[in-house]
Amino acid sequence: MLVVSLAGSPSERSRGGVVLEKAREWLQGRGVEVVCYGIRDFVAEDLLHACFDSPQVLRLREHIAAADGLLVATPVYKASIAGALKVLLDLLPERALADKVVLPIATGGSEAHMLVVDYALKPVLAALKAQEVLQGVYAIDRQVSYAEPERPASLEPSLQRRLDDALAQFFEILARRPRALAPETLYERLVQSRWSI
Repeated sequence: MLVVSLAGSPSERSRGGVVLEKAREWLQGRGVEVVCYGIRDFVAEDLLHACFDSPQVLRLREHIAAADGLLVATPVYKASIAGALKVLLDLLPERALADKVVLPIATGGSEAHMLVVDYALKPVLAALKAQEVLQGVYAIDRQVSYAEPERPASLEPSLQRRLDDALAQFFEILARRPRALAPETLYERLVQSRWSI
């Protein structure tokens, strides 16, 4: 299984990044390969000028095309998603998330913005034809602690439980998805099967 993790914060260190790191650890502990991207991995001019042929954008598109699922995190800015994340998502093909399962994550200063996932992020993911967009996880800033020299980054227990539950659902859906057969395997099975008319 392959999952792409996409951090939408333009900050060098972000709470959404901490949540995504915890999610990556959880998934890798269950044998899932996770490829991580952040907005800072892309050249600002490529995003501003909508360079669809940017090497970084093309690499992201290839990984998403090969992936089974996507984790996408955004901070809340002006009661919406990060603008840089929206610009990056706009550079993906129209059906980039077809056959993909998506777990959206948002972080904000208060509970007042918890509907950002439903009203700002999910419509964009739906426009990219995501097969299934899970309920998502909303974290309040105070629930996420950055790593310090004396302690690792952490989540409040209630947030950690919600994240674990969401990841368990995400993993279960990924695990039951039908796997595409390699062309040589499909050919072999067709040759070996008995057809009658």
